[in-house]
Amino acid sequence: MEVHHVTEDAETFTCNAYLAVGERTVLVDAGTYGGVVDEVREHADDVDAVVLTHQHGDHVEQLETACEAFDPEVYAYADHPLRTHSIDDGETVAIGDESFEVVYTPGHADDHVSLVSETTLFSGDVVVHDDGAFDYGSFGRTDMPGQSRERLIESIEDLLTRMPDSVEHMYAGHGDVFHGDVRDVVATALERAEKREPKYPDE
Repeated sequence: MEVHHVTEDAETFTCNAYLAVGERTVLVDAGTYGGVVDEVREHADDVDAVVLTHQHGDHVEQLETACEAFDPEVYAYADHPLRTHSIDDGETVAIGDESFEVVYTPGHADDHVSLVSETTLFSGDVVVHDDGAFDYGSFGRTDMPGQSRERLIESIEDLLTRMPDSVEHMYAGHGDVFHGDVRDVVATALERAEKREPKYPDE
């Protein structure tokens, strides 16, 4: 399965959006980058589906544009005007050439899900590799209204329980892509979150 980081060249703030090319071409999150459709077309003629990890603005701003360009199915945990399929904890969704389990991982967002296959984790914002706050294992911020550090910790614990040891690719909503021992990165993020210290000095 080929995975392309299609917001990598964005010069404005956006989440990372990823295009998985394979038996089923899928865009994971849409981002805010106005050139995302052009980037997608560099790698694929069409998009079968968009899967949203959650619906914060930096993840969905370009969803309507992507839908106008490709008319994909849209999978999301929470309701959205463009959603065509709801996804819930424990269900599976086909992305690229693999089947991914939906893991409900709130804390950063009430509607947050992560997507786990035998080899790959799309973690959204619940866990990232590096994001400016920490290198090698960081976690989504929880200092905004409606967010919960305690619930985030539970989500990361659940993710570790359900993630196979064979996972070696992590595509997170922010920071860099990681290839290697993904479980160790996620475990490191959990240890940091469990300290209950502010992620950023101004929290």
